Amino acid sequence: VAKGEMMRSLDGLIRVIGIALIPMGVVMFLKQYVSLELPLRDSVEATVAALIGMIPEGLYLLTSVALAVSMVRLAQRKVLAQDMNCIETLARVDVLCVDKTGTITEARMEAGEPLLLTPDAWPQDRVYTVLHSIYAGTEPDNDTARAMVQRFGKQNGTPWPRQSVVPFNSAYKWSAATFAEGSFVVGAPEFVAGARYAELAAQVEPLLEKGSRVLLLARCDAEPDPKGGLDADKLEFVALLPVANRIRPEAPETFRYFEDQGVHVKVISGDTPVTVSEVARQAGIAHAEDYIDASTLKTPEELEEAILKYTVFGRVTPDQKRQFVQALKKNGKTVAMTGDGVNDVLALKDADCSVAMASGSDAAAQAAQLVLLDNDFSKMPSVVLEGRRVV
Repeated sequence: VAKGEMMRSLDGLIRVIGIALIPMGVVMFLKQYVSLELPLRDSVEATVAALIGMIPEGLYLLTSVALAVSMVRLAQRKVLAQDMNCIETLARVDVLCVDKTGTITEARMEAGEPLLLTPDAWPQDRVYTVLHSIYAGTEPDNDTARAMVQRFGKQNGTPWPRQSVVPFNSAYKWSAATFAEGSFVVGAPEFVAGARYAELAAQVEPLLEKGSRVLLLARCDAEPDPKGGLDADKLEFVALLPVANRIRPEAPETFRYFEDQGVHVKVISGDTPVTVSEVARQAGIAHAEDYIDASTLKTPEELEEAILKYTVFGRVTPDQKRQFVQALKKNGKTVAMTGDGVNDVLALKDADCSVAMASGSDAAAQAAQLVLLDNDFSKMPSVVLEGRRVV
């Protein structure tokens, strides 16, 4: 387990004192034995007694007890500390990386009314039938899927029999289901539509500017292949599906506290940059208008330059999250990372202090040093204050 700054400082202090005790012990022995002419036994005993008193072994006990007491105090506030040193580390953090969903916003998402793109070919009742067939009886694996299942998977009607399913993956950002009526893809518009995204931009952008996440429902004849990618030219655009989550009421006050403490907040999300930027602005995060699409960052040099320049990052892959953390640490920053999904685990492990929500995945909770048991991000200032009390 990595040691905290206090323990490392104590180690250094003990090392210096240990080396200094050697010549000091020789001088004290000579004083007792030569100058005072005490017997050898008495000289050794007097020297050893004096040297033992100079070893600050009580500092280790004092520090450990202070950290242990803080762990108990945090547990009373529904914050589980899985590593004692993280309490002190969080008090020294100067960059806080947060995800949008579950941190700035509430984890629960709500699906809105579908926006029909071809109402003549795909009227509302038929779109609802398609969505019901895609989501009925499925086990959601992320917050967006839960919202879609809640809205469309539980409605009345008989779903079409599924022939095959392509599960969602954050690498290609879409999922698909195949029926006798054809294959239907649901995913991020710019990833599904590809080069044809310009056809949808006028309808998608206003939804993004309101802070909503937008999914595209499209139909194709062939069964989609995740390895081969989607052929946008063969897709028939059916509907846009807005999904949104509410800003946590306590988020603005929490981020204001970190700003006052000189902690820079970086919002790192897999959503569209415009959406993340608007949500960050509503949450009161400073410089939320400085955003960039992480999918445009191709080299480590571009990524390192961007993480120091921008505040909001959209379309971030799991591996990029880890690279962002590493780039910040490389530039001498003490980094805290919050996350709640499996795709956050790599970044959580690399951060100086990692924080997870208990409502997230078990993998994230196991990898994190701090777990917010009641999923309340507003507890973070009290954790920082507890760390400073220990210091």
